[in-house]
Amino acid sequence: MFNTNSLVYLIGLPLFGATFLLLAGRKVDKWGHILATVLSGSAFIVGVDQFFQMANRAPEDRAITQVLFSWINVGTFNVDAALLLDQLSICFVLLITGVGTLIHIYSIAYMSHDENRRRFFAYLNLFIAAMLLLVLGNSYLNLYVGWEGVGLASYLLIGFWNQKPAYATASKKAFIANRVGDMGLSLAIMIAFATLGTVSFAGVAEKSHTASQGALTAIGIMLLVAATGKSAQFPLQAWLGDAMAGPTPVSALIHAATMVTAGVYLIVRSNFIFDAAPTAQLLVVIIGAITLMFGAIIGTAKDDIKKALAASTMSQIGYMVLASGLGPVGYAFAIMHLLTHGFFKAGMFLGAGSVMHGMDDEVNMRKFGGIRLFMPITFVTFGLGYLAILGVPPFAGFYSKDKIIETAFYSGGIKGILIGSVALLGAGITAFYMSRLMILTFMGTPRYTEDKNPHESSFLILLPMAILAIGSVASGFLLSHGNALVNWLSPLFEMTEETENEIMPPIVISSLALVFVAAGFALAWKMYARSAVSNTAPTDVSIFTKAARRDLFQDDFNEAVFMRPGQLLTKTLVSTDELLVDGTVRGIGKAAIGSGNLLRTTQTGFVRSYAALILIGAISLIAAIWVVTQ
Repeated sequence: MFNTNSLVYLIGLPLFGATFLLLAGRKVDKWGHILATVLSGSAFIVGVDQFFQMANRAPEDRAITQVLFSWINVGTFNVDAALLLDQLSICFVLLITGVGTLIHIYSIAYMSHDENRRRFFAYLNLFIAAMLLLVLGNSYLNLYVGWEGVGLASYLLIGFWNQKPAYATASKKAFIANRVGDMGLSLAIMIAFATLGTVSFAGVAEKSHTASQGALTAIGIMLLVAATGKSAQFPLQAWLGDAMAGPTPVSALIHAATMVTAGVYLIVRSNFIFDAAPTAQLLVVIIGAITLMFGAIIGTAKDDIKKALAASTMSQIGYMVLASGLGPVGYAFAIMHLLTHGFFKAGMFLGAGSVMHGMDDEVNMRKFGGIRLFMPITFVTFGLGYLAILGVPPFAGFYSKDKIIETAFYSGGIKGILIGSVALLGAGITAFYMSRLMILTFMGTPRYTEDKNPHESSFLILLPMAILAIGSVASGFLLSHGNALVNWLSPLFEMTEETENEIMPPIVISSLALVFVAAGFALAWKMYARSAVSNTAPTDVSIFTKAARRDLFQDDFNEAVFMRPGQLLTKTLVSTDELLVDGTVRGIGKAAIGSGNLLRTTQTGFVRSYAALILIGAISLIAAIWVVTQ
């Protein structure tokens, strides 16, 4: 029996699974997926045990640190490889290992016919281990190791079917976009050490009051850049839709429940930086508000079911980022929405995979219709997630997203009214595009071809979906009942109740949100349930629809502003190198060869020629001596 007091087991179990499955080779193909699932489940059991141990301790004693070894010890730069488990990280540990294990179970059936299933499960275990290291590291440098490990694992999983060029391109796009964000994290760590002399969370929090406002703002902005890359926020959001190229379990694990929430974790974990840097904190709010609208608008025009859910993820993470820029209470509600979102969005991604599984991998919603009749369990579980993301009471999203909208309005002044209105409008658009997805996929008359034979999925696919659906119903109530999550996290954020900016009662805000949701649903019903739906996308659409179909021109912008100028700069540098550097080297070489060839003509092999040269040399030498001595 292992010692659950050791935090190493949380990371070590899935890391062992990844290492073993990658090194053992084909001989474990028949049972490697079982081992990976058991190890992920064992990590979840360790996490649950640690949670109950933590809950039984006094709030001030709940955080525990385990030092593994001295990692860097150079002059004043001292960093231990250490793990920190506190009220914030345990939330992520349970989400990562719990939802991760369900996705492992789902993948046993979903990937059953893939000859590389063992390698896929090795990558899943590697991702779980890296994500756990990210949230358990006690310093920015330890976090950075997990941060890069998550980037590697996501690259491997998105491009798992890299025999298809489009999938390989999608994985590279995700990798490069994340590298841009990672540069922000690198710079933040450098600035923190140069300014404060430490990179541990406790050290930075303790010494942050000694830093200048400019330094804290710079650290905050660089952390925000890192978060935008990992969490697919504006302007580094372009990779998320293409990342749907990976197997559907990857979408559920990486792009719904875990990796894309890493940016939110980074901001909330760095609350002491953002609280002391109002400019950086305001930028967090702005980025979140832009992205929640950006993703929602894109979602209205997507016919690919997974890409519609990806746009939804981008938007919902935008809500979390917005909340994390609203101060102490906002941090708690950002984490609440992160946890509820982990249930309902992972469940919907798995539901999309179930639909694809029953429809021969078709993803175009215009070629579905009426599938609820053949896949009733998928319909119900997906539908519960749908109601949760809409924020319909008493489902999970009602408790978390409404609190974010409420906190936005209460943030004060014109800013509060503006971002609160944006959040409300986002809720209405969310209701529209998610209702559109439900209607096109499950409702109406069938629009698929005769060769399709929609059918319900197997037990191992339906079981995780059912468990996640229960979370979609109950998690919001459990986390908000008696302010459970707020009280749990309060020792980390020094939260206080602020009501002086309460411009309207919470019941009014919730009612407004439901009005917007109802309006979005009614519009979707009118357009797609009461009207005939073509199985091909219409071409005579407005410029706004065209823009949404092209992801609001995000790729076009990146290509025009970054890629093309980058290619031009590269070609210019190559040409300059060829003309100046290589040209100079080649010129010297040609000159040496030419002079050598010229001198070689004097070597004739005839004695009389050499005698004549000696005579000329002697005469020249005598003449020179005579001139010098005169």
